[in-house]
Order: sequence, then C-alpha cells, then structure tokens
Amino acid sequence: MIVLGFILLVLAAIPFVLVLMNLSILRSTPRQAPQGDVLVSILIPARNEAKNIGSALDAALGSMGVPVEILVMDDGSTDETAAIVRAHAARDPRVRLLTAPPLEEGWTGKVHACHHLSEAAYGTHFLFVDADVRLGSHAAAMMAGHAQATDSGLVSAVPRQIMVTLGELLTVPTINLLLLGYLPMGFMRLSRDPGLGAACGQLMLVEREAYHATGGHAAIRSRIHDGIQLARLFRRKGIMTDLLPGEDLATCRMYTGFDEAWTGFAKNAHEGMATPVALPVWSLLLLGGHVLPFVLLPIAANPPLAGAALLSLATRTLVTFATRENPWSILLHSLTTLIGLAIQWSVLLGIGHARRSSWKGRFYPLEQKP
Repeated sequence: MIVLGFILLVLAAIPFVLVLMNLSILRSTPRQAPQGDVLVSILIPARNEAKNIGSALDAALGSMGVPVEILVMDDGSTDETAAIVRAHAARDPRVRLLTAPPLEEGWTGKVHACHHLSEAAYGTHFLFVDADVRLGSHAAAMMAGHAQATDSGLVSAVPRQIMVTLGELLTVPTINLLLLGYLPMGFMRLSRDPGLGAACGQLMLVEREAYHATGGHAAIRSRIHDGIQLARLFRRKGIMTDLLPGEDLATCRMYTGFDEAWTGFAKNAHEGMATPVALPVWSLLLLGGHVLPFVLLPIAANPPLAGAALLSLATRTLVTFATRENPWSILLHSLTTLIGLAIQWSVLLGIGHARRSSWKGRFYPLEQKP
C-alpha cells in the first residue's frame, strides 16, 4: 500500500504543480489595449434563448475600449428570442438580428449559426459568445488587444462559472480543473502543436483574416465542440492560439441542474476525453490523483496517501479561488471528478445515448467526423 500511496502522490502532484505554474503564467500576462482601426463583432448564436438573450445584449452593449457591433443569429427559435433582439435593435443600431437558414446536411447547429454570423460580420475581430454569457465591459477590448500583441489568431477564456444548484456544483468545476491542472500553458505559448490547442466556446475571439485562412467554422462543420476544434484547426494551419484568465472578462451560468449539465457535457464528450485511447489515460490520472487518495485513506492511512489527498484538495482549492468559483465545490471535489468520468464513460460506451448526442432538440450521431 505504501508503493500505491507514492504512485497516487505523484498523480496528485502533477496537477498541483501545473496549477501553480499556469496561474503564475496567466496572472503575469499583461493587459493590452487594441491598437489601430479595430472593430469587434460580438456574435451570438441563439436558439430558444428568451431567458438569456436580453441580459446578454445588455452586457455586450456595455462594451468599452473598442467599437463593437452585435449580431444575433436566431436559429429556429420558437420562443420570444427574436422579439427581444428586435426590441434591442430598435433602440441601438449596433444590434442586428439575423435569421439562420435551414440547417444543412452534415452541419451541427451552433457551428452552422456561427459560420453564417461570420459571413454577416464587418469586424476586424469576431468574438463568439454564447447567449448565457455576460460580457464584462472591457472583455472585447482586452481580448482583441491581446490577440494583436501576441499575434494570436484565436484568443479564448473560460468565463467565471456561476453555480447555484448541487447538480451544477457536481459537474461544472471539472472545466477549470482540467484546463489549469493538465494543460502546460508555458509549452502552449511556445508551440503551435495542435495537441496543445484549447479554447472555450463560450468566449472565443478570432482575428478575421486568420479565421478565413483556416476555413473557420465551415472547416469543422460536423463538430460540436467548436472551442477545441477551432483551436486545433488554427494550430494545424500554423496560426497561434492563446488563453487568458476569464473570471474578470465574463460570467456564465451554463446549466441550472444535474440533468441539464449531464446532457450538456455528454454532447461533446466524444470530441474530447471520450475516446478509446484517451479515456483510460484520463481515468488513471483523475481517479489516481483525485479520487483514490480519499477512498483509500480511511482504510490504509499512510504518509504518501495523506500527501496525495492534501495535494488534490489544495489543487481544487487553488483553482476554485483563482477562478472565483463557488467554494462549496471544494468539499465535493472527489465526487465531481468521479461524475465527470462517469459522463465520459457513458458516452464512450453508448449508455443512455443510443450513440447519439443531442442538444436543443437536435440529434447528432457520435460517429460524425470532420
């Protein structure tokens, strides 16, 4: 058991060290104002987002430091989404309402809407934002300025995640744990390796010319997880991508309960961890580093096991406070990790999903290829 304890200690130490390094890198990233003639097109795909779109537009209209236009693509909504956008457009000419054409074969819904938004935008930079994201007043300017200063074709950030219910606390915190604990951001900024590409589709800015040079959303038309896929696409084309700390740029409440969160994370699992090669490796890293130390400690307490548990808890605590997440998530850390893996395995094994991914009334086969 001592040997196992040392193995688990190493698995817990890896994300702890990476979190320390990544937070240092992100916190030392200088803020840059955009230079020259810059226009940021804030692009919002919306399908039945009546409860969100008004607040999203109000936040976007508060953008400072750079001129903006705001385009909303009404993608077959059956609620009051279009009417709310229309009312905002009547009050402010920076807002435009577009209607998505019928979904073409081989395309996924959000990617299709984003593609058509890009075709209608006039900006030098496109800022793709989900309808449940509330932009901070300087988000558009800071992201465009960083893209210019670092010659990055794509810049993304994870908004501060708002979690209220137990179901959200058991699922959403996995995002920042994986990003900060397992992506070596120092190497990411030195290399254009597609494997180091990462982005959050909730908040993602692209430079117009770089976007068109890569083919943009049209090049990933069959994909669902546009954040990861666009970052990897840009890097395959030799264009740098980067990440910024997002807790001061925007907020987002992704889901309102456990069932919605499970479905939401399951919809793009097969494009991330849920592959026959990747998931066993991730299971070893996450179970060994964040679950087994707490399971085994009461049974066979020893210093390495205790150290592994403490490092795991310290990792979660650092991530939680750095990203300003709900601190109750710290107490649920191991269970959250276990549920995250359960979602991935359920998708890989086709349990409960009939080999299909669904979102907002649309269904996609999990075998889709780019």
